[in-house]
Amino acid sequence: MAMNITTRRTMGFTMIELIVVIVILGILAAMALPKLIDVRGDANTTALKGMAGTATSAMMVNYAGCGATSHATSGLNASRCRQVRFCDDVSSLMQVPIDPAQYTVAHTDLSAVNGTTGLCDITQLGTGSTLQFDGISAGNP
Repeated sequence: MAMNITTRRTMGFTMIELIVVIVILGILAAMALPKLIDVRGDANTTALKGMAGTATSAMMVNYAGCGATSHATSGLNASRCRQVRFCDDVSSLMQVPIDPAQYTVAHTDLSAVNGTTGLCDITQLGTGSTLQFDGISAGNP
C-alpha cells in the first residue's frame, strides 16, 4: 500500500520576519532623519549667502553702469543706471526681484551722495537668519 504524502510549501514571510524588517527600517530612519533635517538647514544658509552675494553684485554692477552714464537714470540710460538710495532698492536692480515671501531687505539709507557705501541687512523669513551685504548708492541727482 503506497502512502500519498503531500508536502505543504508555504509562500511569503512570517509575521516575525515582517516585524524584524519593520524594526530595522525604523532604526535606519531614526538615524537618517536628523541628517536630512541638518541638510535642510545647510541649504537655507547657502541660499541666504547666495542671495546676499547676488545683492552685492547687483549693487556694484548698477554703480558701474551709473558711472558710465554720469548717474543719469532716464532716456537711453534708464536700462544702465537705476537710482539706489536705500538698501531695499536692490530688488529693482535684479532680473528676478527678491521674493518678499522669502526675504526682506532692511530699508537702510545709503545716502543721496553717489558712491556712498554701507552695510545692508537681508533676512530669510523662513529661518529668521540675517546676513549683511555691501550696498552702494547710485543714480541720485
